[in-house]
Amino acid sequence: MNLKILLPHKVLVEEAIVSVSAEAPDGAFTIRPGHIDFTSALVPGIISFHRETSGNQQEAGEENFVAVDDGILVKKGSQVLVATRHGVRSTKLEKLRRTVIEEFEQRGRRERQARTVLARLESNFINRFIELE
Repeated sequence: MNLKILLPHKVLVEEAIVSVSAEAPDGAFTIRPGHIDFTSALVPGIISFHRETSGNQQEAGEENFVAVDDGILVKKGSQVLVATRHGVRSTKLEKLRRTVIEEFEQRGRRERQARTVLARLESNFINRFIELE
């Protein structure tokens, strides 16, 4: 099977895999070769997958992890596509945890800065509107 995890600005993962596990609103699931085609919403969490070992489609290689925001997974034929807004990849869960925490802290700082800028814009707009009267 082929796994492709798409972010709005890049392809995060494009790998030949033997299995992929993810979590939907109604529970976790695993896809292996021969699984029926389907589509599922994903909840924020971790997608794990085993890469193929040097061309052997049945033998599981190294396990990889991707932390994702909510998204959509589509399995059709041998293709598994995941679309999500945010994703971070790692081969080690502890490293992934640290990276996700850093990402959330950075995103939180950027969101606070954006809210501050918007509040200033609104305040300036209201002050100028009052001056016009």
